[in-house]
Amino acid sequence: MIDLYYWPTPNGKKVSIMLEECGLPFQLKAVNIGRGEQFTEEFLRISPNNRMPAIIDHENGLSVFESGAILTYLAEKSGQFMPAEIAPRYEVLQWLFWQMAGLGPMAGQLSHFVNYAPEPIPYALERYRNEYDRLLGVMNTRLDDRDFLAGDYSIADMACFPWVAGYKRFGTDLDPFANLRRWFDALKTRPAVRRGMDAGEDWSRPELTDAEARKVLFGQTARSVTNLRSGSEDQQT
Repeated sequence: MIDLYYWPTPNGKKVSIMLEECGLPFQLKAVNIGRGEQFTEEFLRISPNNRMPAIIDHENGLSVFESGAILTYLAEKSGQFMPAEIAPRYEVLQWLFWQMAGLGPMAGQLSHFVNYAPEPIPYALERYRNEYDRLLGVMNTRLDDRDFLAGDYSIADMACFPWVAGYKRFGTDLDPFANLRRWFDALKTRPAVRRGMDAGEDWSRPELTDAEARKVLFGQTARSVTNLRSGSEDQQT
């Protein structure tokens, strides 16, 4: 059994999709990031960066944090969705790391300034909207002559899908990207993808714009994180 420490965000959904796809038994462990549960002692033992997702594999006692590392671990454990041969394996890993370093962070910053910034900041909105648009264009070009990003359907596609699925929330449209739209429409009909995307959607969730959530989520520094871990009330000094 695998425990998935999870909240229904794009990074969490990458892993829930993979677990559904590869058929490994798992259970969700809610980590309410809007209420600071990522700073509990139990969670920090397996995710020292105080970010979800993270897993514990009870078959061998191994814990893994960082979604890209988790996807790689699950692919190796299950023998699915990442080739064993070196050239196609690194084709998958390149696109997985591309998502981790580019698509996810840029989409996350765009989402922040679109949905959570207390007031519009035109420069930031233009900067991240343009970069997200560029990255969608990279995917669209890549998919011009292939069905998936790296050969067969793989963890690279699973990693990217939740960050494309939020395009409307980011104020973007997929219609200019015909190849990407085809890929997106094909993936969203997969039963395991649907189950992974639906995981936790029925949970009661605080608005991430309320005062308590903003205090926990935004503006953290080295000192505030240390204070949160030590239980200090002076969390944002």
